[in-house]
Amino acid sequence: MNPALFAAGIVSGGVAGMAWAVRSPSSTLLAPSVCRGVRTRPAIALTFDDGPSESTPLLLDLLAEEGVRASFFQCGANVRRLPGIARQVAETGHTIGNHSASHVLLSFHSAGFIYKEMAEGQRIIAETTGCEPRYFRPPYGVRWFGMRSAQRRLRLTSVLWSTIGKDWKQPADAVARRLMAGAANGAIFCLHDGRVLAERPDVGNTIEAVRRAIPMLRDRGFHFETVNEIICPTS
Repeated sequence: MNPALFAAGIVSGGVAGMAWAVRSPSSTLLAPSVCRGVRTRPAIALTFDDGPSESTPLLLDLLAEEGVRASFFQCGANVRRLPGIARQVAETGHTIGNHSASHVLLSFHSAGFIYKEMAEGQRIIAETTGCEPRYFRPPYGVRWFGMRSAQRRLRLTSVLWSTIGKDWKQPADAVARRLMAGAANGAIFCLHDGRVLAERPDVGNTIEAVRRAIPMLRDRGFHFETVNEIICPTS
């Protein structure tokens, strides 16, 4: 075997393995995480990242009309900017998770930096809403060295997803199709009620996709749960 080709193969394999550890929703190498709930019940969890935003109340109205409780992974900076809306999410029965303080990409940062981002997000959310998150979703779904220890110190579990809606760039019909294609027992869908830290983001396509998907999913026999229910069911 050519030694140069052998060495190149090792490097290539190492890079691919690292990319999987950092970005794959199913990876637990860098931090404990889950990407779907139990598969024994026809339950699906709708989750929303990057909020709260000025559009979040419109989504809350839709979920209330449909009798659906969801999970919202909130950014500390957006909670600080819109405390009333952040509290509204909690008051209407939804689960709140931690999506960091400022939605910064955590890769290539120190363990201290990662802990500070997560702890600050945790503090702002807890002080504002009265709910201390049990779950964390890293910005962009990227894990990194130091996240495991930060999660342990803050008593957080990472929750990724089985299907991501790509609602930040695709129209409502395409987003709804992605959700329907990913429908399965224990599925966790990742959507967005904000657009990172943007003020007054347009999330109309997300809301319309959810409006279309909920009845279609029910017609297929699914019901909806929060992440804590779908991951740790009581029955």
